[in-house]
Amino acid sequence: MQTIAPSIPTLDTPDLTYTDWTVIETQFSPDLLHARETVFTIGNGYLGTRGSFEEGYPQDLSATFIHGVFDDVPIVYTELANCPDWLPIALSINGETFRLDQGTVLKYQRQLDLQQGILSRTVRWSSPNGRTVDLHFERWASLDNPHVLAVRCEITPVDFDGFVEVQASLNGYPENQGFNHWELIQQGKQDHSIWLSSRTRGSRIQLGMTAQLNIVGADATPQGTSVPGYPTLSATFLVNEGQTYAVEKLIAVFTSRDVEDPLAAALSELSALTDYKTLRAAHRAAWAHRWTYSDVDIEGDLRAQLAIRYNLFQLLICGSSTDERVSIPAKTLSGFGYRGHAFWDTEIFILPFFTFTQPETARRLLSYRYHTLDGARRKALHYGYKGAMFAWESADTGDEVTPRWALPNQPYGEDVRIWCRDQEIHISADISYAIWQYWQATGDDVWMRDYGAEIVLDTAIFWSSRVDLNIKSERYEIREVIGADEYHEHVSNNAFTNRMAQWHLEKALYLYEWLLEQYPEKAAALNVKLNLSQERRSRWQDIVQCIWIPYDPSTGLIEEFEGFFKLKDIDLADYEPRTKSMQALLGIEGANQRQVLKQPDVLMLMYLMRFTQAFPYSEEWLRVNWDYYAPRTDITYGSSLGPAIHAILASDLEKVSEAYERFMQAAMVDLEDVRDNAADGIHGASAGGLWQAVVFGFGGIQLKENDGPSATPHLPPGWTRLRFRLHWRGQWYDFDLRPPEASRQNYPDIRGVIFDLDGVLTDTAEYHYRSWQKLADEEGLFFNRQANEALRGVSRRDSLLRILGDRKVPEDKLEDMMERKNLYYISFIQDISPKDLLPGALTLLQDLRKNNIRIALGSASKNAQGVIERLGIAEYMDAIADGYSVENSKPAPDLFFYAAQQLGLEPQHCVVIEDAASGIDAALAANMWAVGLGPAERVGKAHLVLPHLAGLAWHDLLVKLSELERKEASVSR
Repeated sequence: MQTIAPSIPTLDTPDLTYTDWTVIETQFSPDLLHARETVFTIGNGYLGTRGSFEEGYPQDLSATFIHGVFDDVPIVYTELANCPDWLPIALSINGETFRLDQGTVLKYQRQLDLQQGILSRTVRWSSPNGRTVDLHFERWASLDNPHVLAVRCEITPVDFDGFVEVQASLNGYPENQGFNHWELIQQGKQDHSIWLSSRTRGSRIQLGMTAQLNIVGADATPQGTSVPGYPTLSATFLVNEGQTYAVEKLIAVFTSRDVEDPLAAALSELSALTDYKTLRAAHRAAWAHRWTYSDVDIEGDLRAQLAIRYNLFQLLICGSSTDERVSIPAKTLSGFGYRGHAFWDTEIFILPFFTFTQPETARRLLSYRYHTLDGARRKALHYGYKGAMFAWESADTGDEVTPRWALPNQPYGEDVRIWCRDQEIHISADISYAIWQYWQATGDDVWMRDYGAEIVLDTAIFWSSRVDLNIKSERYEIREVIGADEYHEHVSNNAFTNRMAQWHLEKALYLYEWLLEQYPEKAAALNVKLNLSQERRSRWQDIVQCIWIPYDPSTGLIEEFEGFFKLKDIDLADYEPRTKSMQALLGIEGANQRQVLKQPDVLMLMYLMRFTQAFPYSEEWLRVNWDYYAPRTDITYGSSLGPAIHAILASDLEKVSEAYERFMQAAMVDLEDVRDNAADGIHGASAGGLWQAVVFGFGGIQLKENDGPSATPHLPPGWTRLRFRLHWRGQWYDFDLRPPEASRQNYPDIRGVIFDLDGVLTDTAEYHYRSWQKLADEEGLFFNRQANEALRGVSRRDSLLRILGDRKVPEDKLEDMMERKNLYYISFIQDISPKDLLPGALTLLQDLRKNNIRIALGSASKNAQGVIERLGIAEYMDAIADGYSVENSKPAPDLFFYAAQQLGLEPQHCVVIEDAASGIDAALAANMWAVGLGPAERVGKAHLVLPHLAGLAWHDLLVKLSELERKEASVSR
């Protein structure tokens, strides 16, 4: 029997569970502090706030970033300034300070509600002196009014009467990892409120922030204090056991980018606010409206459903609804990574989501590039070129802010030169591509006339000054560049760059003629401003016709850049398993000398040309180039920009299983921190690419100018429905896609899942070992952990017989020994609880329930019922087959036959998940699908071998088993 295993790296995240709209953290781990601060980021398009705790935590990275609030770090770079912190709420319970690093956390849950844009946290905390209190926090950044923020804390004493002191503050000393961008102007208190006025040190942007505090359920009047840089509202009140009290903190914030006097505006806004519940209702209504146009609904795959909504939420909270002088940073407004700079990530990966669902936001994002044209012109002039040359990394002015050097990883290593600022020039064409796509999708002629045309034409002037004429070959070339694949620097005639420049000039020529015909006055004005002479436009045409793109016309294989095929070839399988990028393993120069890609380059070009079926896109050429470049792409640890693009192209090629693997790799990049860098902030490009993978890949959307968008779906196995909306030329198109009946019949007909208990849902092996060891010690029998390992899946009686070996004992003695062992085991498992569920178990059970899959327990244990009740999963079990159910234990199939019978299913419609060889044998003997957890030497007979349940969903099982079924059918033919 063939065995297959997953190829995507997944992390062990037992504490994250999902519903279709919520991300739930079930326990707090300090080791995940910074990554989870990113995961639980909230925002409203004006600002973003990381998911740090209101009461603080040692070494946390608390941050609030407001769009456009940039400041300079001396010598090094320009960055988004971490703004004054609006979150702080300090609680003192009968004189003891509440903190998660003090006392005892008895219960914990943090939840991000994507549908309503609300982050909440519930904690049962026992103080060092033993007083227990229930706390429930919730916070949100109003989508209805972007200048309003709110945080609420409910306090319920569990076992004491006493007093609570609350201190709600504004922290005027935020840091960007050690550097404070703010200087205090003034602060104060008035009418039970506090306020803070600060200014950035270099850019001189002023900020005004105000807050008020309301106590619900107690007679308390907050009093203001004014510690420098930390204005605070304090209140102390009596509390009684079992009663709930609440503190509500409302905040208003403005900057001088918004209004002339931000403090006055913040004070005025605060005084006009209604109550907390009314403001929250307006916020929730605004989110309901936003999701109406932007939601993607997936049926049949809970994990994918949550993942797409999570990533879209992170995009929606960083797209400004008012400001056309800001873009979306590569790490959104969620972390310190890339210092808040904008890359091509925005235009190529993120913008399509907004173009087709929130076109007004897309318009503003593109207008940012218009307002930073002068910075692009300064860069072109600096490098000796004409026109506008957009910065690889851009901040507020459009000037280049990519650091020139990066520090080495080793103490005595050399500084690393960052060549992207000089050589990754394709961004100018990428921006024009996004402008063109927006224009085609919206028909917004006015914006193109007033903004877009000047960008496209001035950057076309740059290209005409950047290309070189090779007189000998009679062709134009572009030398010393970095393409989309950043593992290769200082290359010439990169196919992606050359073709994008050619495409850019084609559109510039078209756009100029369009202006002459439709808006001659604007054409005349740009003629004067940009010197769009006939001679210049003739050169554009000449470049279009003669620029060199290296490819073999007989095969369709495109060479990534001149000389790429001469580099040393590589087989990435030789480097597995690994947890680092190929550049980290090979070194910068080592990767530069090999045919290994950081991310799609030729394939990225194929994708961008796919929309209009322009050269070099064709299905035949795509297949040729996919077969060559996909195996050489570091898709797991290279760039996060790659997996979503591979998912789309794999869908085009009907490689549905691979498309889904890449899709989920992109989907979970932050939620499961698969690249170990979620702490730096959300992977914005991956989030935007994910939407494109669903709509253009699985949805198969094609955009036709005269007919509008049409769908040719390629839904992954298990997806029973896919729904989304697209905006095209002033109309909304609703897509409700389902797999064809024939496709559905090709899926394995699995209707039930039977779980073993030990080693699958929980790990009671230690309790069993201790019980057998105690019995063996009493009886003078040899027993150790290795012997215990051999008892996996074996009944109690057979286990005892194995321990006894050749020693003969009467039946009554056997019964006594088994009973004693069982009593020891029962005593040991009394403390078992939901926290003892193995990683991924609860999420998979919830996913199966949502997809109407019947669930049974198939365990030889006679204590199974009590264990699953203590684990809190009894409600998920439709049937239980345990040590009392049948006489013959595993490897006999009787137990699984009984479970299937209780589910009302035939054996062939069931899949068994086991961690023991005897259980796998029993499943196969029952003619059921077998999934083995653990090493292949133990469970290798199973159809599918997995390391654990973490990250596994019902859809994952269906895809893998479907793939196996197809392979076996192919072999049998």
